Amino acid sequence: MKIKKENACLPGSLFKNHRKTGNLCNSSQELFLKKQKLHRKKVRILRIIIILAFLALWETAAYLGWIDDFIFSSPSRLVLCFINLTQGGVIWQHIRITLLETVVSFLLVVGITVLTSILLWSKKSISETVEPYLVILNSLPKSALAPLLIVWLGANYRTIIVTGMSVAIFGSILSLYQGFLGVDPDRVRLIETLGGERRHVLTKVVLPANIPNLLSIMKVDVGLCLVGVVIGEFISSRCGLGYMIIYGSQVFKLDWVILGIVILCIIAMGLYEILVLAEKLYRKKIC
Repeated sequence: MKIKKENACLPGSLFKNHRKTGNLCNSSQELFLKKQKLHRKKVRILRIIIILAFLALWETAAYLGWIDDFIFSSPSRLVLCFINLTQGGVIWQHIRITLLETVVSFLLVVGITVLTSILLWSKKSISETVEPYLVILNSLPKSALAPLLIVWLGANYRTIIVTGMSVAIFGSILSLYQGFLGVDPDRVRLIETLGGERRHVLTKVVLPANIPNLLSIMKVDVGLCLVGVVIGEFISSRCGLGYMIIYGSQVFKLDWVILGIVILCIIAMGLYEILVLAEKLYRKKIC
């Protein structure tokens, strides 16, 4: 009878132990998540402290005469310059044009990159023929192409958009194509064994596996497109932040130059954060 009672009590003890183990796991997981949130808060606070300290040091150096505020400007001068430019609406026009050109060139780069990478992956003969030329074009200094593009296409928005595309597109194609080639061959073989065609391999394995890679490439491309657009505006534009910077340097309005650079940094950071948010949403969706 004792043996039966002990055996009868055994499942209950196991259940209690299991509940204790589960509670410990939950508490450790909650502790880990709290540490991660605390770490992210610390990082954000440190970033804010660094930028505020830099601005304070910059303003102090200009006020005390450690630096020439005519050449290096100062945060207060930049604020006044921005207010003056907003009164006539000039600054918003420059921002709008540069942002539009960057977004258009970025979207074109992404679309052409995906289509070209699919073509190279689908036709091995084409990839073997074209790949060396892509490497050469990617290594060319794109600023040297801008004057030629002006002669070929004219001094217009189309030239600036193509210049922005030229900075990013060749490296993007090579990176995404290498990602296509790096897909697990066992998964490809499984689709083929089940009777799938080449297009099924592409849509069911290759493209889904490379979405994180594509998002990473896009985060790099958006900055490169902005750089290319500014290079184009330096040479062939009468509006945009690139034009504002080059014009300000020519007439010694250095506040315009530094303000244009600051706004470009803000635009680049904003576009990058949008893509980071898209990546987070995608990861939540697949999880």
